[in-house]
Amino acid sequence: MISGKIKVVILLMVLPVLLSAQAKVGTSAAPFLGIAVGPRAVGLGGAFVAVANDASALYWNPGGITRSGRSEFIFSHTNWLVDSKFDWAGVVINISEADAVGVSFTQLTYGEEDVTTTEAQMGTGETWSASDVAIGLTYARNLTDRFSIGGTAKFIQERIWNETASSMALDVGLVYQTDLHNLKIGMSISNFGADMRLDGKDLYHQIDLDPANSGSNKTIVARLKTDDWPLPLFFRAGISIDAFKSEDLRLTISADALRPSDNEETVNAGVELSWNEILFLRAGRKSLFMEDSQEGFTAGAGAKVDLSFGTALGFDYGYQDFGIFGGIQTLALSVTF
Repeated sequence: MISGKIKVVILLMVLPVLLSAQAKVGTSAAPFLGIAVGPRAVGLGGAFVAVANDASALYWNPGGITRSGRSEFIFSHTNWLVDSKFDWAGVVINISEADAVGVSFTQLTYGEEDVTTTEAQMGTGETWSASDVAIGLTYARNLTDRFSIGGTAKFIQERIWNETASSMALDVGLVYQTDLHNLKIGMSISNFGADMRLDGKDLYHQIDLDPANSGSNKTIVARLKTDDWPLPLFFRAGISIDAFKSEDLRLTISADALRPSDNEETVNAGVELSWNEILFLRAGRKSLFMEDSQEGFTAGAGAKVDLSFGTALGFDYGYQDFGIFGGIQTLALSVTF
């Protein structure tokens, strides 16, 4: 029998996914917040909200950072679309058996290009660049031996040449673990925050308010006003279960339902095969049931080596098929202590 509390948790996670809504593709700021973090989650097709038991849970589900019982640092690098670079780093510190804190840093860089004008079409000698950054501070707590909850406060900034847009946002997540083959239920809401608006010195221009008459002040400075754009709000709900577990092998299956505010609902699914928690193979499928999606099959592998003084070194690789953009690869190095 499922207890009343579990029924309430399941209802709260599933109900928003069942509600219909109109897709709003391309109607939010900071789309980099939707890029999958970590090759392990990438290999699982992005079905990670219930797995969430390493430092990358800082992105997927802040309520999961207490579940491993250990501290960890992860650095992940992805050669993203059209020669951009996506980097993520996160550290989780377990401060007690029930409490953990974490810090994460996300950056997407687009490289540099020459500044050109109609008069200097070969370049002015200047260069321009663009980048996106997010910095998060997380706290999580085990309310019971099975139920964990956590939250993240983060600063978000987008920059294109001399213009920037900034905002603050909150993430909230929870994990519930059952006795049934390590069945876990996870839920997270990400990027609940204020709208963003670009501002900077290139939006200031001198203007003549009355060009038809002489004698007016032609040096009045005016600022061009840009529109406000909302952050992409993500609601994730998922489950994971150890479908098979022996002394040497573990097979975990996971599935997530994703409801973004700026796109259609979709489902991600993945499997992870572990040998002695040393070697790992992963496979998954992103954006199930979404029409015209470029995202598809994912795969990955990993290895963890125990070192002295209770530390371990991990290497992970993730691959995702991105349709007309080709394959995208993600690498990560982790240290558990």
